[in-house]
Amino acid sequence: MKKGRYYFKTTVDIPYDQAVERVREELGKEGFGVLTEIDVKATLKKKLDVDFKPYIILGACNPPLAYKTLQIEEQLGLMLPCNVVVQEGEGGSTIVSAISPKDVMEPVGNEDLAPVAEEVSEKLRRVIESL
Repeated sequence: MKKGRYYFKTTVDIPYDQAVERVREELGKEGFGVLTEIDVKATLKKKLDVDFKPYIILGACNPPLAYKTLQIEEQLGLMLPCNVVVQEGEGGSTIVSAISPKDVMEPVGNEDLAPVAEEVSEKLRRVIESL
């Protein structure tokens, strides 16, 4: 697993479609549901008539933690849900990445958010590591 400035990322040696299903399963184990799905490949084809690799953005939400976050800072709905990206890699591999709420919420400057952001980040990190 790689940790970037605002994300966790891994490359797995499983086909894209299987990786998408595995990500959904692992998110569920951590209490997340998928609220939104953006099929980037299909969208770019439809809107721009360009070809793009298989790439999906899953909007993942852990309702109890989202509720706790919104009670602390209502405008944080602008940062919800937490995005997880699954994209086709090279040679049959798949790249999976997830946002790190701890890192992206830091500039908000509300210290009360830190424990919740840390908890969500740890859950998403475990999802990525479990793949």
